[in-house]
Amino acid sequence: MEVFKYSHIKNLLLATFMVSSAVLAIDDPYSEALLSLKAELVDDDNSLQNWVVPSGGKLTGKSYACSWSGIKCNNGSTIVTSIDLSMKKLGGVVSGKQFSIFTNLTSLNLSHNFFSGNLPAKIFNLTSLTSLDISRNNFSGPFPGGIPRLQNLIVLDAFSNSFSGSLPAEFSQLASLKVLNLAGSYFRGSIPSEYGSFKSLEFLHLAGNSLSGSIPPELGHLNTVTHMEIGYNLYQGFIPPEIGNMSQLQYLDIAGANLSGLIPKQLSNLSNLQSLFLFSNQLTGSIPSELSNIEPLTDLDLSDNFFTGSIPESFSDLENLRLLSVMYNDMSGTVPEGIAQLPSLETLLIWNNKFSGSLPRSLGRNSKLKWVDASTNDLVGNIPPDICVSGELFKLILFSNKFTGGLSSISNCSSLVRLRLEDNLFSGEITLKFSLLPDILYVDLSRNNFVGGIPSDISQATQLEYFNVSYNQQLGGIIPSQTWSLPQLQNFSASSCGISSDLPPFESCKSISVVDLDSNNLSGTIPNSVSKCQTLEKINLSNNNLTGHIPDELATIPVLGVVDLSNNNFNGTIPAKFGSCSNLQLLNVSFNNISGSIPAGKSFKLMGRSAFVGNSELCGAPLQPCPDSVGILGSKCSWKVTRIVLLSVGLLIVLLGLAFGMSYLRRGIKSQWKMVSFAGLPQFTANDVLTSLSATTKPTEVQSPSVTKAVLPTGITVLVKKIEWEERSSKVASEFIVRLGNARHKNLVRLLGFCHNPHLVYLLYDYLPNGNLAEKMEMKWDWAAKFRTVVGIARGLCFLHHECYPAIPHGDLKPSNIVFDENMEPHLAEFGFKQVLRWSKGSSPTRNKWETGMTNKCVQYTYASIDTSFNY
Repeated sequence: MEVFKYSHIKNLLLATFMVSSAVLAIDDPYSEALLSLKAELVDDDNSLQNWVVPSGGKLTGKSYACSWSGIKCNNGSTIVTSIDLSMKKLGGVVSGKQFSIFTNLTSLNLSHNFFSGNLPAKIFNLTSLTSLDISRNNFSGPFPGGIPRLQNLIVLDAFSNSFSGSLPAEFSQLASLKVLNLAGSYFRGSIPSEYGSFKSLEFLHLAGNSLSGSIPPELGHLNTVTHMEIGYNLYQGFIPPEIGNMSQLQYLDIAGANLSGLIPKQLSNLSNLQSLFLFSNQLTGSIPSELSNIEPLTDLDLSDNFFTGSIPESFSDLENLRLLSVMYNDMSGTVPEGIAQLPSLETLLIWNNKFSGSLPRSLGRNSKLKWVDASTNDLVGNIPPDICVSGELFKLILFSNKFTGGLSSISNCSSLVRLRLEDNLFSGEITLKFSLLPDILYVDLSRNNFVGGIPSDISQATQLEYFNVSYNQQLGGIIPSQTWSLPQLQNFSASSCGISSDLPPFESCKSISVVDLDSNNLSGTIPNSVSKCQTLEKINLSNNNLTGHIPDELATIPVLGVVDLSNNNFNGTIPAKFGSCSNLQLLNVSFNNISGSIPAGKSFKLMGRSAFVGNSELCGAPLQPCPDSVGILGSKCSWKVTRIVLLSVGLLIVLLGLAFGMSYLRRGIKSQWKMVSFAGLPQFTANDVLTSLSATTKPTEVQSPSVTKAVLPTGITVLVKKIEWEERSSKVASEFIVRLGNARHKNLVRLLGFCHNPHLVYLLYDYLPNGNLAEKMEMKWDWAAKFRTVVGIARGLCFLHHECYPAIPHGDLKPSNIVFDENMEPHLAEFGFKQVLRWSKGSSPTRNKWETGMTNKCVQYTYASIDTSFNY
């Protein structure tokens, strides 16, 4: 083996010497420098495999490098003029020692790779550069000094790296610079006032750093800038009125920047402005009517601020306006009729305000309307009759208002993808013609007054994923026979609808994960074909008139987690196969005619008695032991004596428990502890929690003294957060905690339950041991991991804001509250926790100021795919 190693190394050195000799022999400094650069890089995909100098042969006056991938030369192939190594999955640290030879290089592109370490200052030896692109890498440390040497530089793109320190003021000395992109790093401090002295700059992007201080008014001197993004930082103060002097500005984004005060009226002087994004700040006052003077304006997003007043009537003059978003403010009044006259309007987002009256009757008649979200207001009246007349409306979100009437205006709106009308006063039949809605994905009509049953042609909605008509008490009708065969259907909810029918056969139910049909008049049995629903995670058939045995086939579904069959007329035994269901969290068969013994299994021990009570002939843990299993005194005939003994032993255990309980409550708490566990999750007792906390000697290392990692008697590790609350506020706070516990999503940390008395409450969360985002900021992230994390966060937020009823603001979104499971899937932690703290002290909660802006930013950059990616 040693001989082989020596021989291999000798051959490698010999080959390297021969290549070097060949390069030197033909006097090819470019090839030699690039081979030296290649030797520094990590190239796992062998992207630079053709960077070789062949042995033998000779090029007369030309460079071998001119034939290599990513290399461009002059017409004679004698001088390298461009190096493009973008998107080659290269890594390593670039020394820059080779750059001095490339005196004629005009373009260097290292983007979309994994380069790390400091950016070498020797890169500024490339004095002929007009374009330098180092974006989407992991360069770190301060940006090196010396860039004024690149006086020919026109484009500098350093987007999405890990630079730190201050923004270099010397950038302003680049007289030819037109594009400066320093977004997405960790630059700190203020924007240098010198940045107002660029002579040729057209594009300025500083967003997504950690910049602070006030925005320098000197930026108003940038008369050549057409595009400026400086948001997603932590500024103090106001929007400088001088910004209104940037006469060529077409795009202005200062979103998520912690700005306060009024919108300066001087912004109306931006006569070339097309896009204005100021969402997710703390701006106050009324929206200036003078903004209507900006005739080219196409996109106006002022959402997630503290604006009051109404939408200016003068906005009807903005004939180029495509996007108007004022959602998540404190605005009121009616929506001006003139808004419906805008010929270019495509998106109208006004949700979560206090708007009243009806939507403009002509809305949709004069433009190609695509997206309307007016949810969570005080709006009344009918859906505008022409809202879909253009045939391009794909999202209509009107939930939590007081709309009335029927659905005739959207019955055959073939462009619809997403329809949310829940929590209104709509009535009449559900006139949606699913055969004419080929792209519909999501329909929520719950909490209305619909009648006439579920449309029979729902089976033709081949793209439908989510359907909810729950709490339409008089809906009636049946479940259409082909419902479960919908190829994309994942969630079907029709609780409390007065449906009277048998369950249709579960044929071809390939994708369904949730069936919620509680509180109806269903009869008959559960079809054995339910076993074909291999993706079913939750089925709720409680409070119906179902009969027969619980089918064994139900217990064969591999991912089934929640089964609620309570308050029916089921008989027979619980299928023993449920005892081996690894994902089962809840099987509620209470108040039926179930008999026999409860299957043995770890999951059943966590469910608690409430899941099995009301079945007089059912026995076994967690109910009373079955007679056949009693062996304390021998045979069956001794059961009465055994029961007396057991009662005596039980009384003794209770007395001992009370004695031990006093030690757990030694802090002076006078009232009894109560435990609230959430359906579908492991069931704990107050004693489990208090015992575990007593055995814990120190707080968890990642949180504060009020946060503890504990191991419950069942072996489950949980994170316990302690809150002191006032007795007068405990009721409203506990109601809100219940809302948090019922919020379930793959990107939320589960709240398992809470244990409380009038003075203290312990919140029990899943413990995820894989750390949080704040701890992993300095890690090397590939693009796939970044994308997965951002999408996971956005999905969690969108669920809280739009899938929960009522919506739940996170309240404290920051990197340390984004934790990872064993698969590095991100989960939002502490959502709603600050609200609980405020409520526990008797004060009203306030909403977080930038998280909705973050989802809005996702909207701006992923407009076309947000419906499927973020489930907005």
